[in-house]
Amino acid sequence: MIYAPYFYGSGNPEKTGRNLPWNGRKYINVIRAEKIAVNDFLKERMILLSFTPQEYNKMSQKAAPNSKLWRNMLLAFLVGGLICTIGQGVMSWMQALGLSREDGGAITSISLIFLSALLTGFNCYDNIAKHAGAGTLVPITGFANAMVSPALEFKREGFILGVGAKMFSIAGPVILYGSAASVVYGLILAIFG
Repeated sequence: MIYAPYFYGSGNPEKTGRNLPWNGRKYINVIRAEKIAVNDFLKERMILLSFTPQEYNKMSQKAAPNSKLWRNMLLAFLVGGLICTIGQGVMSWMQALGLSREDGGAITSISLIFLSALLTGFNCYDNIAKHAGAGTLVPITGFANAMVSPALEFKREGFILGVGAKMFSIAGPVILYGSAASVVYGLILAIFG
């Protein structure tokens, strides 16, 4: 049903209803009458839709999907453990090549960040996260995903207002409060330690 005849037409007053010819006023009166009828209909139904809190809880529990908590926790544990195992494998490989623990740790971090950003770019990381849930929030890979996702999403808006401005929309608070916390902890260590 079209609610107002003046929303369409090519500018002809009889078609658009801008001058409200008699048929336009009649049409508006019909709409008002139908609106009153609809309001009466809704008021009648509202009486039928009033529930007690117990009835509402029972109905909402019936309509809610079953929780897959144990399955989700197992997948998060397995995928998070797999990511950490890959990181430990890269670390052990770097140490086997003769690098120190610090250099191996840096290369491991860079490798995990690169793989996470690459998988996010190919839209694989989001598919993994859809099934693994919190398991993909291992700090270093989850942080890389949080940086790359907004950059990809807003790249159409340009490099400055899109990628540059939106890249830190998720990761910015983490960087800010992480930096602030490190300053506070550093001061506490300098004073008491």
